[in-house]
Amino acid sequence: MDVSSYNYSESITINGSPDDLYAMVSDVGGVGDLSPVCQSGTWDDAAHAGRVGAWFTGHNVIGDVSWDTRCKVVASAPGKEFTFINFGPNGDAELVRWSYTFVGEPGGTAVTESWQVLPAYPAFVGDGDDDVDVKARIDGMALMAEEGIGATLANLKRIAES
Repeated sequence: MDVSSYNYSESITINGSPDDLYAMVSDVGGVGDLSPVCQSGTWDDAAHAGRVGAWFTGHNVIGDVSWDTRCKVVASAPGKEFTFINFGPNGDAELVRWSYTFVGEPGGTAVTESWQVLPAYPAFVGDGDDDVDVKARIDGMALMAEEGIGATLANLKRIAES
């Protein structure tokens, strides 16, 4: 299945410095204040928190369903970019790329959050079951990601400007 169309980005201008906003987004322990799905995150090694190559576990909740994901930081440039890849519950497949970029501009910082499905995701979703409608599931995740990105950016703005 071609997943190249499964990506989404949204931007917002926030009255705050790129460095301060980067610090908020890259603090995975505080992600529950921002995200409607990811309720918490824990670094594997606090001494390497936020650095390229660092791993963390994100705890996600939707309704009565909860699950953990293993994530690895792939870009870490304070005040510029924080990007990680969700490797799924076992940390063994590159599933989804999440990225935040920060660009100073008049009136604050343009923060862009991006989401991109990676090629291993359909096999993960199908899990070898031919009866699973993989496209429908990924379509549902795409809609949830789009709604979640808007909510996350709004929460970031509310907290940063309070």
